[in-house]
Amino acid sequence: MRRILNAKPSITQREVDYVTDAAAHGWGLDCYGYLNRFIGEAKQYFDSELAWPTSSCHGALHMVLMALGVGPGDEVIVPDATWTGSVFPISWLGATPVFVDVKPDTWCVDPRQVGKAITAKTKAVIAVHLYGNLCEMDELVAVCNERGVTLIEDAAEAIGSEYKGRKAGSIADFGVFSFHGTKTLTTGEGGLILSHRTDLASKVTAIDSQGRHQGAKTFWVDEIGLKYKMSNLQAALGLAQLERAEELVQRKRETFHQYQAAFADWSDITLNPEPAGTLNSYWMPTVVFGPSYQPTVDQRNTWIDACVAAGVEARPFFYPVSDMPMYTDMPQNTVSRELSASGINLPSSYELTPDDVGYVVSTLRQAVRG
Repeated sequence: MRRILNAKPSITQREVDYVTDAAAHGWGLDCYGYLNRFIGEAKQYFDSELAWPTSSCHGALHMVLMALGVGPGDEVIVPDATWTGSVFPISWLGATPVFVDVKPDTWCVDPRQVGKAITAKTKAVIAVHLYGNLCEMDELVAVCNERGVTLIEDAAEAIGSEYKGRKAGSIADFGVFSFHGTKTLTTGEGGLILSHRTDLASKVTAIDSQGRHQGAKTFWVDEIGLKYKMSNLQAALGLAQLERAEELVQRKRETFHQYQAAFADWSDITLNPEPAGTLNSYWMPTVVFGPSYQPTVDQRNTWIDACVAAGVEARPFFYPVSDMPMYTDMPQNTVSRELSASGINLPSSYELTPDDVGYVVSTLRQAVRG
């Protein structure tokens, strides 16, 4: 049976050569060789002053929140339409996630709702660039600056997306990224912190070093830190991917435009937006069905099941995180709920051909028609 994967990285001889070299020679005095090169390439690509590679985006966000002193009694605002990785680090630190709704046109956090949700307890706002789509950063920066709240970009799904000429993840106080095997760039598993907050650089570095301050005597620890290091081997793979970043983002965009053409005769659907002044890297092409389809979560899942049975690895739009059993339900977040019931993620593997895209769309059409 034909099988079309949801996501798979693009690995060339460059990646194989770098990882092979790291495995053969990246030890002893050169144990950080590729890691340092990766940091340099990341700073250049994202035009960021500061960068810390990590073992995951979860770890990156955990470190940032810890550096900000987030803890019990604090609140962190986060969109309801996101993956739990944007939320769990808040809970790990004993703080309270405050779920706000997203906008129907961007699928990203609504700045007006953020402004309403900020209280004296608010320590940070996490803006998630969902599926490669861009948050309204000017509005978010303005409201956070006005209220004295730190803004964090979760750009795990938006590597290569741009907002008014700036890379996603490089605009706010902090940006965090994922290099999971499904993402636009991969280190297998991995993450990254970017920042221009030089006032917090030493704090993040100390946490990154398991609480050891620079210049401290060997094995002396000054505070409780974390261990979310990226390995030299992972960095070798990531360096090769970063050197190909523009090529890989362009490939994602080509695939999305093929989907656009294949859906041209469909009515009452919406695909990932790209407002004026932005560039969407389209990590995950997603279709949202309008009211004429009367979609429900169960109906949407039936369509996905039919696609999977035909070899097409479609996925559901994220469920509202507030619906999960560990959090309190937020029925007022109506846009997040509507998107969850009516959205389907489409395969975005680098191996997709125009014929594959056509097969995905025709399979989905058959599933919807029943």
